[in-house]
Amino acid sequence: MSRPVHFEIHADEPERAVKFYTEIFGWTFNRWGEAEPAYWLIATGEDGAPGINGGLLKRMGPPPEDMQPVSSFVITIDIADLDAYAEKVKAGGGRQVVDKMPVPGVGWLGYFKDTEGNIFGLMQPDETAK
Repeated sequence: MSRPVHFEIHADEPERAVKFYTEIFGWTFNRWGEAEPAYWLIATGEDGAPGINGGLLKRMGPPPEDMQPVSSFVITIDIADLDAYAEKVKAGGGRQVVDKMPVPGVGWLGYFKDTEGNIFGLMQPDETAK
């Protein structure tokens, strides 16, 4: 069976995206090499902990349009408190695009856009969600 091992975030302004994800989730970013276009490696947690790391690069086309169907993979991030993180995302320049909803027996899910217009999910584990 094959598993995801890496993700990528495409950004109109990579430095702005680095700031957003660092402030909201505490991720760390390190520029990989000196080649252009620039590419940053993203560490999302400690080595050996569940999860995957990724990369960030300059977007080569237009960002996704609002109110259009999702046409790419969406990363969903495990967080402890969906309401608190929704406020952090908004304070950091992002916005909520799908209201908080229960995933029965799993938890609470909401969808957001970052400062670059990329959609991502936030999941608060809660087996009693319905």
